[in-house]
Amino acid sequence: MLPTFYSEWRHVFKLDPEREIDDETLDALCLSGTDAILVGGSSGVTFDNTVDLMSRIRRYEVPCAFELSDPTCGVPGFDGYFIPSVLNTKRSEWLIGHHVDALREFGHLMPWESIAGEAYLVLNPDSTVARLTGAEANLAPNEALAYVQVADRLWNVPVLYVEYSGIFGDMDLLKRIKSNLKQAHLFYGGGIDGPDKAEQAAAAADTIVVGNVIYDNLGAALATVGAVKPAAKEQDHVF
Repeated sequence: MLPTFYSEWRHVFKLDPEREIDDETLDALCLSGTDAILVGGSSGVTFDNTVDLMSRIRRYEVPCAFELSDPTCGVPGFDGYFIPSVLNTKRSEWLIGHHVDALREFGHLMPWESIAGEAYLVLNPDSTVARLTGAEANLAPNEALAYVQVADRLWNVPVLYVEYSGIFGDMDLLKRIKSNLKQAHLFYGGGIDGPDKAEQAAAAADTIVVGNVIYDNLGAALATVGAVKPAAKEQDHVF
């Protein structure tokens, strides 16, 4: 049985352990009505800063998950774990190599009942994750859809994450990706800087991930929750 801890999520805030966040901001995020807090980052994630952030989030009832891209940062205690791979990289270590290395050392310790595979399709060539992983992000729509079908139909990856990191993506393409999926749960992240873009992305994806705007404009970040989850508008701490 595959983990389904994420199956009802519509809105997620993503926090980077390397970036500072004060208690007041964290309180607002965790009480906003979001479905979950996702912890992870493209660089600078360590065991210590991950433990610190998780322990602070754990004061709240909101579900908390971790994107585990480095086995040395395998912090126990999260509600769920995503293991990311990059579909459109030519560097095999980001597709399977790091995973084999990690499992050779830590496979017997993994809480498999709480772990979901996560296939990233990186579509912003200027993003940190694209540069780090060597992703070929300038894909034509038919190429992007071919990667989607490999992940969804050939590999049966439970989560497909379309990542534009830093810019707002092509919503028409995102809708085409969604319509081509047979079983994968579709995450979208990138450029969601307020309620309008949150609503657009939520119309095309199963789950939207809101990240950078948290650190630039907290009010706009909080407003994305109500755009996706109307019931959250009734909560005083959101509006």
